[in-house]
Amino acid sequence: MTYSHEVEHMCVVQKGPNHGPAPIPEEGKWVKSKEIVDISGLTHGVGWCAPQQGACKLTLNVKQGVIQEALVETIGCSGMTHSAAMAAEILPGKTILEALNTDLVCDAINTAMRELFLQIVYGRTQSAFSEGGLIIGAGLEDLGKGLRSQVGTLYGTLAKGPRYLEMAEGYIKTIALDKNDEICGYEFVHMGKFMDEIKKGTDANDALKKVTGTYGRFTAEQGAVKHIDPRHE
Repeated sequence: MTYSHEVEHMCVVQKGPNHGPAPIPEEGKWVKSKEIVDISGLTHGVGWCAPQQGACKLTLNVKQGVIQEALVETIGCSGMTHSAAMAAEILPGKTILEALNTDLVCDAINTAMRELFLQIVYGRTQSAFSEGGLIIGAGLEDLGKGLRSQVGTLYGTLAKGPRYLEMAEGYIKTIALDKNDEICGYEFVHMGKFMDEIKKGTDANDALKKVTGTYGRFTAEQGAVKHIDPRHE
């Protein structure tokens, strides 16, 4: 250690009490974290790139400072999906400090990692008060049937009004309008369930019927007077 001339000539004054770091909640315990290995928890973070064209939601399950599980979800940019593929390989096995200083290919993923790091090291995790934390695999609970991300895609213009394209129930196939031309229901196809049926050997037409449903007042008896394809009408 190198000291300046001024410090070298100072006399020693003893420190008073040293209380150490404040404890943070981690997996059902109060932990005074001093090293990266002291950090555990499962949490989420959201990041964005400089032009803010796309965003990333990152979920990490950390045990003793090491990332054991990573879920990378992106939206808005086609290139980010390939970056996410690489990040899913890069992240597991790294300490959270390593991951913070690793190029995760896409700025949105890097930013998500930064935001998530802050939550983890301050004890603001989803598993803060869960004894023993969450098992490896808990990250998949963020996904819907067929392990598809929860995506909402809604579009609207002043001239032509709103269009529902994709919601939690699935791909919006048809929108129902009432006598005032206001949306009163919709028909959807649950793509995750659809692919599960296809993989089981169900005929595609039968599978489509099986996973198609409606929400709201969709039929004429319920007050719908018109049905439109939101992508073409």
